[in-house]
Amino acid sequence: MTTTDIRVAFDRAAQKRRSSLFRRFLRHPGGYLPLAIFLLIVLVGVFAPLLAPMDPNLVDLAAAKAPPSPEHLLGGDSTGRDILSRLIYGTRTTLWGALITIVTALVIGVPTGVAAGYFGGVFDRVATWISDALQSIPGMIILLVVAAGSRNNFELLMATVGVFMVPGYFRIARSQTLAVRGEPYIDAARVSGLSDGRIIFRHVITAVYPPVIIQTALTAGIAMGMQAGLQFLGIGDSNVPSWGAMMLEGFRLMLTYPLMLLWPSAALGLTIAVLAIMGSTLAELVQVRTPRAHRRKDAAVVAAADAPAPTGAAQHEAASSALRVENLRVVHATPNGETEVVHGVTLDVAPGEVVGIVGESGSGKSQTVFSVLDLLPSTGRATADAIWVGGTDVTAATPAQRHALLGRTIGYVPQEPMSNLDPSYTIGHQLVEPLRRVHGLSRAAATERARAVLVRVGLTDPDRVMRSYPHQVSGGMAQRVLIAGAIAGRPSLLVADEPTTALDVTVQAEVLELLRELQAEYGMALLIVTHNFGVVADICDRVIVMRGGDIVESGPVDDLFAAPAEPYTRELIAASLDDAAGRAELDRHRTEVPA
Repeated sequence: MTTTDIRVAFDRAAQKRRSSLFRRFLRHPGGYLPLAIFLLIVLVGVFAPLLAPMDPNLVDLAAAKAPPSPEHLLGGDSTGRDILSRLIYGTRTTLWGALITIVTALVIGVPTGVAAGYFGGVFDRVATWISDALQSIPGMIILLVVAAGSRNNFELLMATVGVFMVPGYFRIARSQTLAVRGEPYIDAARVSGLSDGRIIFRHVITAVYPPVIIQTALTAGIAMGMQAGLQFLGIGDSNVPSWGAMMLEGFRLMLTYPLMLLWPSAALGLTIAVLAIMGSTLAELVQVRTPRAHRRKDAAVVAAADAPAPTGAAQHEAASSALRVENLRVVHATPNGETEVVHGVTLDVAPGEVVGIVGESGSGKSQTVFSVLDLLPSTGRATADAIWVGGTDVTAATPAQRHALLGRTIGYVPQEPMSNLDPSYTIGHQLVEPLRRVHGLSRAAATERARAVLVRVGLTDPDRVMRSYPHQVSGGMAQRVLIAGAIAGRPSLLVADEPTTALDVTVQAEVLELLRELQAEYGMALLIVTHNFGVVADICDRVIVMRGGDIVESGPVDDLFAAPAEPYTRELIAASLDDAAGRAELDRHRTEVPA
């Protein structure tokens, strides 16, 4: 691929991201509703001369403080001017002032922020110092000085407000530029001979513009509020209709004629509110770039009549199974529609049985488990002919009913223990709180059970562990804590998703041995997800092999190891079996070594 091809691909990707963000914004209720209101406000300001029923400065003493009437729909002010006409023309003034503020802040803040972040050095230090100094200056005092010196020049005042908004844009642009400056594609563009200016405009700006748009929506609301505040203080031309001046006059007559204060306050509040909602919606969409899954079937999902036959088979009766899933399908929303990642999987686990789901990364094993736990992300959607848990059909259960099974009937041991414990709370709090909230135990009873399960999983000093924060224990201890939390509710089904991830070989063997002992002691069904056939050989009774969202082979562990029917299964076994000591050898070695 040539350099030109790479640049074209980057440009197309950037354009696709921009259009995708706008489309998602228009589909979001927090996007299209406030946008429609704001566009209506803008149209009112633009076409004010056509919409206003009369001259906003026309004085009719007979209409002074007049109540709403057919002639004056919102009434008249203290000098007889039509409030509706002044409100409509005030919309134009308010929007024009906000536009001046935004343009000033954008033109100064974004280029300097991008340059400071991209080039660094002396310019970065000086620009950052100026930005910090600007934030320390009392803005209102400066605005009063500018108003006195310029004889209340409206445009100059709003430009000055824009200058005080520059640090916000500067910091955002600088931080985003610093985040992408060291990316490999920036280095590749530089090596290919592109100039700094072209790299900035083609590659850096694509990372800067989303937060800048969000900041602009918020800045517009702030600018309108400051503009109204200045006019409320009497700064400005009294002959120019503005919401702030109307609010000042309404405040003076608030006790005798409150309607004068109501109309401009409502207009200003509505405008600032819709801008704030649009800004927060944009922030949400920028942070979460994945599309939402819809209940309707997309064109990318195969119709049920044309879908391939389910894979896998149940080995036990549904009523006697700890878990049974029939024809499970999982789809995820993508920018190009919905994509099916699990294709009609059928499996079950009997009470007291240990079943392993094994496969390479992306085979669909974790998606299958997350569907059972009802923990799919917002982009995912699972459908099944039937789901049985503990002999009960939960296919048509509500999300709340499915959630009620977690921590009671189903226990879950996640992978990567250090990232699944909240660093803000002690381990004791994270074990005790679910027992109190889910099982209704008293604090003393919950604490005692937490201590007991910590001892049972092999932690000899439970009091110290319960006082500790996650960063104060090792990875192996953190995994034992997660296992303790999963069995504390005494579930009938324990689901372990890659329970030996990020652990060294010795600790892996200890964790697997612990899971097998707990399963036998409590009589639980154990469903373990792994990519390692060594784990399957160590503790499982039966194994299910998945690839590409399908079950390609299943059966008892001994039979499958002795005569795997699928080449893929043979490859997995060959990749997993090595000369490392297994659980039995490690146990034998420990008994032979004197204490």
